[in-house]
Formats: sequence, C-alpha cells, structure tokens
Amino acid sequence: AGLSGTSFAHRIDLKGTTMGRTILGMLIGVVTMMFTVYALEFLGHALYPPPSGLDPKNPEHLQMIIAAAPTGAMAMLVLGWAAGAFVGAWVAARIARHARAAAIAVALFVMAGVAGMIVIVPDHPRWVSTLGLLLPIPMALIAAKLAGRREKTLPK
Repeated sequence: AGLSGTSFAHRIDLKGTTMGRTILGMLIGVVTMMFTVYALEFLGHALYPPPSGLDPKNPEHLQMIIAAAPTGAMAMLVLGWAAGAFVGAWVAARIARHARAAAIAVALFVMAGVAGMIVIVPDHPRWVSTLGLLLPIPMALIAAKLAGRREKTLPK
C-alpha cells in the first residue's frame, strides 16, 4: 500500500494512459477491420464465385476474374471496405481516448489497402477504386460519432 492507501499499481496505470489507450484502440480497430473485410470478401466470393479453372494468385488469371466479375461482386468488395472501415473505427473509437484519431487511422489502413489493390490490379472498374478511396473516412467518422465515448463523472 502507498501513502494514500492505494497500491503502486493503481497509481501508475499504463493501460489507462491517453496515448496507450489510443494506440491500443487503433491496433484492435485495424484487426477488427481486417476480419470484417475478409468476412465480407469471403461472402462475396460465395455469392459470386470466380470462373472455375482460374487461380486468383496468378496475375493473368486475376485480370480475367476481374473482367468477368459481375457488378454485384464489385459492390460486395466496396461494401467490405466500407463496412470494415465502419466496424473497425467503431471498435477503435470505443477503446481510444482520442476516438476520431483512432477511427481515422483505421480508415487510412483501408485506403492503403485499396491503393495497393489499384497498383497491383489496375483494371478494377473506376467506380470501385473511387468509392474505395472516398468512403472509409466518412464511414470512420460516423462510427466514431456513434461510438460516443461515455464520459465518467467525478463524484462531488
């Protein structure tokens, strides 16, 4: 016990620091975002399977898969990115002390993934790439607002 009757561990709470909570929120938000995007991409592949005999790991086959993909498959891709940004940002905002910063960090990771997709597979429809770059930040900001950190009131 310390001088005020509390233990040293209670007086020095590193998990509760502003920066620590914000970084933790960002990390958990990014992981949550990745699982959300992967889950919706998996659902998209189940609803719109690629043509048989083509390997998406082969760049030439990937170009053919994208060329043959219906609009619904591309919409599922955009939905996955937008939902991933929203869900990941909501989780990040609930944990972080700086909710908007953590939410935007998650959105930036989504946008980096979209930018990587544009570089690796430039033949995606333009609307897919455009929405993939425009939607994550608004989705993250809405999520941060809805996460609405509960303020703790001090006893008087």
